[in-house]
Amino acid sequence: MTARPQAYRPETAILDLGDAFYDRVTAADFPQTILRFRNDRAAVEVGLDALSDEEWIAHFGRFAPLSGSLPEPLALRYHGHQFRNYNPDIGDGRGFLFAQLVGADGRLMDLGTKGSGQTPYSRFGDGRLTLKGGIREILATEMLEALGVPTSRTFSLIETGEALERNDEPSPTRSAVLVRLSHSHVRIGTFQRLAYFRDEAALRALTGYALLRLYGEKPGDDAPARLLDLVVGRTATLAGKYMAAGFVHGVLNSDNINVTGESFDYGPWRFTPTWDPGFTAAYFDHAGLYAFGRQPEAIHWDAMQLAVALRPICEAEPLIATLDTFGDRYQRAVSDAILWRLGLTPRDPDSDRALVQTIEPVLRGTATGIDRFFFDAFGGRLPDSYGEPWDEVRDALAAYTPRADRSHPYWSGEPCSMLIDEVETIWSAIDERDDWEPLYAKVAAIREMGEALAGEPLAAAAANG
Repeated sequence: MTARPQAYRPETAILDLGDAFYDRVTAADFPQTILRFRNDRAAVEVGLDALSDEEWIAHFGRFAPLSGSLPEPLALRYHGHQFRNYNPDIGDGRGFLFAQLVGADGRLMDLGTKGSGQTPYSRFGDGRLTLKGGIREILATEMLEALGVPTSRTFSLIETGEALERNDEPSPTRSAVLVRLSHSHVRIGTFQRLAYFRDEAALRALTGYALLRLYGEKPGDDAPARLLDLVVGRTATLAGKYMAAGFVHGVLNSDNINVTGESFDYGPWRFTPTWDPGFTAAYFDHAGLYAFGRQPEAIHWDAMQLAVALRPICEAEPLIATLDTFGDRYQRAVSDAILWRLGLTPRDPDSDRALVQTIEPVLRGTATGIDRFFFDAFGGRLPDSYGEPWDEVRDALAAYTPRADRSHPYWSGEPCSMLIDEVETIWSAIDERDDWEPLYAKVAAIREMGEALAGEPLAAAAANG
């Protein structure tokens, strides 16, 4: 039976909070609007797949309002810790909340922008996005989605015809405006700002909004503690999935962590080639604060800042007790994420944790490629080419039941990776020859990997003959 297409269901939930949470802004008027990427797979889920290219550009390049949704863009107000230094002078500086709607799962969805022009929070920035930055965000979001990481999705990328000057890359460079789809535009830093101003009424309102509109729960007397519990659970899961994906976000500031636990805002990201805890993504992260192996610590620290922000409207004890659960939740999440990427069915927490503790030191010590290992070991069997250092891993894997087989054509090829050299090659083809085929081909390859990793359950495969 074919599922019905999702109907377009506009929303304006953010307006219930009132003007104290945002500024009404106007998008930049770009010299050109050349459609480079439209995510029809995501558009189907929010009922926008039937838009013509001209209509698409009108909404996501010129920002004509979507019918029934927000009448004008909103730049959200927030603060945040940036590399552990509190900054009250930030907010949506080159993006805004463009529209809200309801997704196929019934949850509220936000369409937010990057590179859409200046706002009251732009400071000395031009409010623009480089085309290369947009390409990199497509690649990051597509790869993370395929690897099972909760992430915003790149919904649209439109080239805008401006020549941008940047100090840290060759300039002038091409410009673009990006639209991302996610379940929330509300960050931990949004709560921090309200705590900074000691606005308890607004803190309660935002807490209620997050519970009701983002989590579908009616706020009760324990609303702040309940929200923190939900956010700690989601962010611990995000940390575990980052590790299984071999992903390094690069800038895990509290204004870059949203309260639904979705990864977003991709600047200096990288995938680490090997299990190297010290691997960093940002050239300016000199102390390795957000290195690969320190990401769980960083995300936990950000969750602590939410607890601090909620303290004016909640007793300390339940907040502290919830923060103390992060470690156990992370351990469960990283075990589940690694088992998922291995195509195996979890057993029990102790056994699953022991498996991870067996794999990790061998993976690190042998400097085996992360993508290579997970590709070869999918289904729980290591090839004979994995020698003696892997014997204990081989034995541990044998105790697990596969959740899916290797029948997908992807498994007959080579592992799909997303290392920095390939990112640069894809960009060079666009920059030097205006050749977009390598990008589109890579997106197709990533999505094929995602299908293979999701797998067809063995019982279903047997039923299908």
